[in-house]
Amino acid sequence: MDTSRRGFLSGAAGLGAVAGLASIAKGAQEKAPRPPAPFLISLAEWSLHKALQSGELDNRDFAKVAKEKHGIDAVEYVNSFFMDKARDDAYLKDLKSRADDLGVRSLLIMCDGEGELGHADAAERGKAVENHVKWLEAAKQLGCHSIRVNAGGSGPRDEHAAHAAESLRALAEKAAPLDLCVIVENHGGPSSDGAWLAGVMKRAAHPRVGTLPDFGNFTVAEGQIYDRYKGVTELMPFAKAVSAKSHDFDAQGNETSTDYARMMRIVTAAGYHGHVGIEYEGSRLSEHEGIRATKTLLERVRSQSA
Repeated sequence: MDTSRRGFLSGAAGLGAVAGLASIAKGAQEKAPRPPAPFLISLAEWSLHKALQSGELDNRDFAKVAKEKHGIDAVEYVNSFFMDKARDDAYLKDLKSRADDLGVRSLLIMCDGEGELGHADAAERGKAVENHVKWLEAAKQLGCHSIRVNAGGSGPRDEHAAHAAESLRALAEKAAPLDLCVIVENHGGPSSDGAWLAGVMKRAAHPRVGTLPDFGNFTVAEGQIYDRYKGVTELMPFAKAVSAKSHDFDAQGNETSTDYARMMRIVTAAGYHGHVGIEYEGSRLSEHEGIRATKTLLERVRSQSA
């Protein structure tokens, strides 16, 4: 879905800390061994947002659609589709049971609308951190490895970065007892500047804080687009999930905005071999057609690189 350290690490100790953080981030991917294929494929719930918002699809049936209609056995939820159910034990048990019965793995919950973790006001940041705790608890109950949050905020870019890093560390401390991670998507504003968000990761310097690089969310401001390949390259050392954004396809089945073969070389060269989530946002194809087109493209790229 589409929405900046008071000082830099320096010297040998600082460089060592950054290298160590990157190593931990890679090793923490979903706590799973490298799969036989270069990467796995999952489905992000936002791909079906029109059906969900219209009531055509119920959130509880998302895993069923992923598995039975698209042959995908791993899903990424979006909190807005069950916003009032974060602490509804019966609902979450049912959601998990439905996925488990289908052999579908719940990977993460994408969280929006819970406040700005990079807000200039400390009280607002604290409130945002606390607002996310219920989603950590829900993610734990569903068997996820992470929640995805945003680094939204205000003020000068450097102060914004410092505030976001502070909140991410605080939230990660709450995630640790649950054995969960807190991951940030490039999602508009300064967070769509790959260097800025990578700087936030280095500043947070916590093994449970990472990124979810999205192939398409690189609009920093109106008329200011960050290079997507550069951005993903900068974010991959901290990645614990990846989002394959798609909008449209040419006659050969290639995504018209992103060179998927080039992008997936960047992803796997960083040592990432976990799930890559399909996130179709186009309008020319239907949601199901767009999901199928994205899956077909990812499978083709995967077979060519295996």
